[in-house]
Amino acid sequence: MEAIPAKMTRRLVEEMDELVEDGWYANRSELIRDAVRDAIRRVHAERLEAALKEDVDWGLHGKD
Repeated sequence: MEAIPAKMTRRLVEEMDELVEDGWYANRSELIRDAVRDAIRRVHAERLEAALKEDVDWGLHGKD
């Protein structure tokens, strides 16, 4: 794996540590990887939804 340095606010780090301490994640790295995967999935879904809406609009209204 590749290491990527990132700066975060103290509050965000504290909240991350709380999730790790509560057992939601094994460590900070796992939490960050999961958050990045979720962000990527969300963006992909939004792009797909926009493309589908564009196709439907074109099909209904024949936009060029």
